[in-house]
Amino acid sequence: MSDSVFSEILSGLYDNQVAPYLGPGVLFDAVSKINGAPMPADSDSLILAMNGGKPMAPKLMYEFPRAAMNQELKRGRNFLGQFLDKTYRDTKYSRAAIHDWLAEWKPNFVVDINRDTQLQDSYADEEHTLIVGLARVVGNDFRFKIYQYDGQSYFQVEQNQVDKKLPILFKPMGTPRPESNYVASDADYVDYITELMGGFAIPDFLKEYRKGKKYLLIGLPLNR
Repeated sequence: MSDSVFSEILSGLYDNQVAPYLGPGVLFDAVSKINGAPMPADSDSLILAMNGGKPMAPKLMYEFPRAAMNQELKRGRNFLGQFLDKTYRDTKYSRAAIHDWLAEWKPNFVVDINRDTQLQDSYADEEHTLIVGLARVVGNDFRFKIYQYDGQSYFQVEQNQVDKKLPILFKPMGTPRPESNYVASDADYVDYITELMGGFAIPDFLKEYRKGKKYLLIGLPLNR
């Protein structure tokens, strides 16, 4: 890739015309502060962490949502939430370098498909809007919750209450903060993607904001 292409990408990032789209690879250097173990982030590492460090059957090792569905059927949906809470809420990790970089300039819009809280930590001293993906919920047409952060804590808001001047953090696969919500198993993804195709998994204000934007995929390989 030429220097001019890199310059164009960086210029787009700093001008907020290119949005960072964060995959599991951005967490490669985040390790447990207790034992130095890497943060589980990609499919294989999540499966191993969920199964006590042991591989599962080859057909289940194919992808985390499939393995998570297997465990949900055996142990209940609460098991997955407890596992992800333990992994991303209760375990303390070192900071990933990419998040320190983002914290320096705080883009106006970031998509993060990981379930950890480091992106939120990067904006801990700045007001922002947080959009969290949901799946298999009752009594709600939408597959997201919206929170506003006031510099100290989060509080839930409706679409028409969003302050459009604030940075937007979009975590479609969930987060434990301010409350635990995750998209993890096959059944979660079937529900979430179905509603996404119907237009119910992205708030209206974000549908408008994203028009004309480009995305820089970071830590997200497009092969298996």
